[in-house]
Amino acid sequence: MSKKIVILGAGESGVGAALLAKQKGYDVFVSDKGKIAEKYEQELHDNSIDFEQGTHTFNKVFEADLVVKSPGIPDTIQLIQELISKGVPVISEIEFAAKYTNGYKICVTGTDGKTTTASLIYHILYRAGMDVSLSGNIGKSFARQILEKDTEYYVLEISSFQLDNMFDFKAEIAVMTNISADHLDRYDYKIENYIASKFRILNNQTSDDIFIYCADSENIINNLPDYSVKAKQFPFSYFSKQIPGAYVDNKQIFVKTNQNHILNMNLNELSLKGRHNAYNSMAAAIAGDVLDLSNDIVRESLSDFVNIEHRLENLGQIGGIEFINDSKATNVNAAWYALESQENPIVWIAGGQDKGNDYSMLQGLVKDKVKIIVCIGMDNRKIHEAFSNDVDMIVNTTSMPEAVHVAYKLAAKGDCVLLSPACASFDFYENYEDRGRQFKRAVKNL
Repeated sequence: MSKKIVILGAGESGVGAALLAKQKGYDVFVSDKGKIAEKYEQELHDNSIDFEQGTHTFNKVFEADLVVKSPGIPDTIQLIQELISKGVPVISEIEFAAKYTNGYKICVTGTDGKTTTASLIYHILYRAGMDVSLSGNIGKSFARQILEKDTEYYVLEISSFQLDNMFDFKAEIAVMTNISADHLDRYDYKIENYIASKFRILNNQTSDDIFIYCADSENIINNLPDYSVKAKQFPFSYFSKQIPGAYVDNKQIFVKTNQNHILNMNLNELSLKGRHNAYNSMAAAIAGDVLDLSNDIVRESLSDFVNIEHRLENLGQIGGIEFINDSKATNVNAAWYALESQENPIVWIAGGQDKGNDYSMLQGLVKDKVKIIVCIGMDNRKIHEAFSNDVDMIVNTTSMPEAVHVAYKLAAKGDCVLLSPACASFDFYENYEDRGRQFKRAVKNL
């Protein structure tokens, strides 16, 4: 009799896990408390996978020998707690999928920069002619990628929610871009819980593996001594020399991971500008270097990479006013990098679903660079309280078209209208991509 697997959640990760489980001979049941997107519902039908939506039928779920949980479902809900108490293993799709590949896994986590860093590493490896794929918390699920084409190398973006339900998984290369307060609503509003989640990326690593991390992130450096790190360590820094590792000196990036190999390139050569992208580029360059890729391949890849959509995406100018889509900035730290990278006066579109945000780290930048704040989102009180003394004006709006129209009318020639919300998107939008697309549409319609 085949083992029964229950997949909770029918998004990209859930359906990917269901398809892989079906191929591996499991008896598969998918349960989603919400409405399943039409494309995923069709896939389940086409593959004769039993599913339900709009509810979790506890009796059917409790028949499981194994449960694969969507990262969006907290461990604290009654269903998960009862499964755990009954001794049913509850794991993430990443953990499940990893059992079915021998591929070399380069795993990127962190609060900010993980999508860009993962994409950069993939770009370097792909340009080097390696058999590589990019998945995880970006694009295709890991399970779907293994099912469609099991590659020799995997670059995986991995969130804290995915790490929470990973136990036996091992990253051959673990990259930690930074850690700042985020998703604290999911971690009892305790940053130490969130930090511990991120450090799970080191689980099961050995002395043969690699750990790449930002030496300028206080939450990484202050907590690193609490962990027994067996992997070879390669820190990177904007402010201090790191050998072995990477650092910036006199507007040059230096990367050195062994005695005979050093890469250096000017910051101006990087296709992605700003200090945050120097960090992303250093992390990616170390990954390329420890895999013994040539300096030329790494340098060319960092020079011609095209940034991902919704991350400091320049939409051009209208009437001498620049528009930048940074909808992916779903927390305060990401918004800090966006504000820091702008040279021109800013009309800042911000707000959304607050996740326990502390805006104090932005006050200096806002005072120096922001003229006007245009709020989107259901509750903007914290933004008003944080910045009312630092800007000329704060305006509340009720839709993206209204926010863009108001920002355009209040901006002057030479200004930058920056969407960098510092908040989650789930109050008004499906996700940050939906929010970014609505911003782009509103700019186009000006």
